[in-house]
Amino acid sequence: MVLVDDERPARTKLRRYLADEDGIEVAGEADCGRAAIDVIRRLRPDLVFLDVQMPDMDGFAVVEALGSEAPAIVFVTAHDEFALRAFEVHAMSYLLKPVSPARFHETLSRIRGRIERGDRVADSRAGEPFAERILVPDGDRSVFVRVEGIDRIEADRNYVVVHAGTAEYRMRATIESIAARLDPSRFLRANRSTVVRLDAVVEVQPWFHGEYRLRMSDGAEVMWTRTFIDRAPASVLGLNR
Repeated sequence: MVLVDDERPARTKLRRYLADEDGIEVAGEADCGRAAIDVIRRLRPDLVFLDVQMPDMDGFAVVEALGSEAPAIVFVTAHDEFALRAFEVHAMSYLLKPVSPARFHETLSRIRGRIERGDRVADSRAGEPFAERILVPDGDRSVFVRVEGIDRIEADRNYVVVHAGTAEYRMRATIESIAARLDPSRFLRANRSTVVRLDAVVEVQPWFHGEYRLRMSDGAEVMWTRTFIDRAPASVLGLNR
């Protein structure tokens, strides 16, 4: 195992937690992204606890640089806004600082089981189930929103806004990454910046140039543009295209 964090006290805390674990050896540490890449390539650990925010390069850049050499990764950070992106790069788990002993040991136990079964961070996502819930920031905490409660998701620069009934949640993500995790039989990419849940569409109105205007259950109107009509499954809404 390798511990990567630019703060020595954070690495010391993880070492203290690991002292209670049997069969775990901390083979090395790194205090920055570039050092992490060198240590991981040299030691080839089974597991890395990797800080997200570091001065020279962040944890995501480390994983990208390692490519197929990347071992199982647990991201550790003080900011929950990185949660979705962590799973986009196939991280095995995600720990928020300050990391409690109970949460740490629970996470490590689950990951050890996966590693013993041969699950690796570099595995393809093919065959994975679509998301049933999405973790979203809500003030000073995060909550899980079940996808059947989502009406639509809209892009807003480097963020997306999740509309669920009367609630709105703003999170750092791309509309492409969100759409990829949603079941296309339940969700529709209507245009470049919007994904809608099909059951939340209450009316489909023909529009100009073969496009459609979708009226949502919350009263919002969304344009279903020609580009995304052409990409949609033939069975969507039963429309002849």
